[in-house]
Amino acid sequence: MPEGDTIYRSARALAKILTGKTITKFDTGYAHLATVNDDRPLVGRVIETVESRGKWLLIHLSGDLILVTHMLMSGSWHIYKTGEKWWSPRHSMRAFLEVEGWQAVAFNVPVAEFHTASSLARKSSIPKLGPDLLSDEYTAANGVQALQQRAESHPDDEIANVLLNQRVMAGLGNVYKSEVAFYAGVHPFRAMSTITPDEMLKMAEVSQKWLKANVLDGSSTTGGDAIITYSGNRRTTNSGNEKNRLWVYGRRGQECRRCGALVEMRKQGPGARSTYWCPACQPWIPAATQTTEAPVGWNGAIRRRKVGC
Repeated sequence: MPEGDTIYRSARALAKILTGKTITKFDTGYAHLATVNDDRPLVGRVIETVESRGKWLLIHLSGDLILVTHMLMSGSWHIYKTGEKWWSPRHSMRAFLEVEGWQAVAFNVPVAEFHTASSLARKSSIPKLGPDLLSDEYTAANGVQALQQRAESHPDDEIANVLLNQRVMAGLGNVYKSEVAFYAGVHPFRAMSTITPDEMLKMAEVSQKWLKANVLDGSSTTGGDAIITYSGNRRTTNSGNEKNRLWVYGRRGQECRRCGALVEMRKQGPGARSTYWCPACQPWIPAATQTTEAPVGWNGAIRRRKVGC
């Protein structure tokens, strides 16, 4: 599932083949994109920059036109040399850009829009994003400030839902959500009012650390001009074993790598996303308005723990 690191790598790869090039062909599976192309043709425009902002990918074209895409759960951008066979069927194509020697194809991308600079600022969700974890401007202090502001404005929000909220910090997805909470020793269902400054700092620091570690382009071994489109499954542990790459995500019922307790999973939030945690490493600490019992588990059993244990 695309998270901030995936989009960053996609934007970096697209930038290497598209930046400074003139569009020679455009096609789309979306009527609203086709309408814009009819009114303001893309052919002949120069691709000025390609960037990621959180989970959004933006392709800036000359003449104040921006192609904005969001992958959600299943979308992806592919790169092909001109004439090369596509890996996905044509009916899955949502946007197609061709420049000299290269083709960039968006498959199954559910959100694709054209914007001008002014409409992007007025009508899109992008200006409302929190600090981008992969931007050069991000610091742990920015992340802590964003988390503290959310705790003040929404004290009852559950921390794992906040980590997914792109208006707080931009870039984390469902995998990192569980992994970041585990690293900080924070139960993912705890209310923001219970999260300490030290816990916020740990989450703000490791969120950036892990995302950056998972977008390394291997330039030291492949050369600076290499087009890196995929770097393997994301990793949060230091283990060289591919099977041990994550701490808790996807490991329900398996032993915690740190303490040996069994990892638990429960659906969480409006989208009923799977959340994983270790009940021993991430103790339940209730807010003043919450019960002293941990949330009901997936199997309906209530696990009682001492407050602060």
